[in-house]
Amino acid sequence: MSASIMKPLPASQLHLAKPSTGVVDSNWKPVYWVGGVSALLMIVTIVAAISVFIVSPPPTTVLNWFTLFHENGLLGLLDMDLLMLVGIALSGLIYIALYGALRQSNQPIMLLGMIIGLVGITTYLSSNTAFNMLSLSSQYAAASTDAERAQLLGAGKAMLAIWQGSAYDVGYVLGGIAMLIIAVVMLRSAVFSKATGWVGLLVGVLMLIPATAGTVGLVFSLLSLVPTMIWSILIAHRLFQLARDVSPKEAQGVSANSSGHGYMPTGDDLAPTIHGGD
Repeated sequence: MSASIMKPLPASQLHLAKPSTGVVDSNWKPVYWVGGVSALLMIVTIVAAISVFIVSPPPTTVLNWFTLFHENGLLGLLDMDLLMLVGIALSGLIYIALYGALRQSNQPIMLLGMIIGLVGITTYLSSNTAFNMLSLSSQYAAASTDAERAQLLGAGKAMLAIWQGSAYDVGYVLGGIAMLIIAVVMLRSAVFSKATGWVGLLVGVLMLIPATAGTVGLVFSLLSLVPTMIWSILIAHRLFQLARDVSPKEAQGVSANSSGHGYMPTGDDLAPTIHGGD
């Protein structure tokens, strides 16, 4: 009779996989590029918005707003946060890219952070009434009676109240909460540097008080701009790195043994050695 003796390969011949730190599915590569470009563009919008604010401070009355919109519609839109709207919209693309990069670290928490961030963006965008004011200013300029002008001034006052009202505050604070969540995941992950996580944490804390909350809110809002730009630079740099590093081989968790990365054993590697005997 013959017997088969099954011997597993020695452990030294099995190269077990090590946890991946930042290597994800190559399908995310274009999302990383979009996220990186969006982060850089957000810096441009912040710098441009600050420049507009310095050169042309926003009016303080409805009538002055109408006059500004009538004389220079584009400047009126810029004074009413058009550039910030663009920057906030870009942050949505950044949230999605960060979810892709960090989802392996803590998918449920990153999903929560991304959802809160996107809800905050939607709420913030809905609060802006710049184009409403542009339309009202044209109607005011064409009004022929004092009664019509009075009604339009009242409508303009309502638009300004909505612009910096509850929706604005809620969207602003939700953005801060999303930043805190993402920053915490960054600090517990090896995908991004600790510096990126700490800067993001600072931005999140500063965004918990909306700019409409008096002097304190205005100060916090201004202080948040510098770390936000630093964070955007760090984020863009890392996302571009991830976009370049992703490959189909790495996406499967397989890398060359000589590279120092883990190797996932296949069925053939784990197959027992069979010795026959009489």
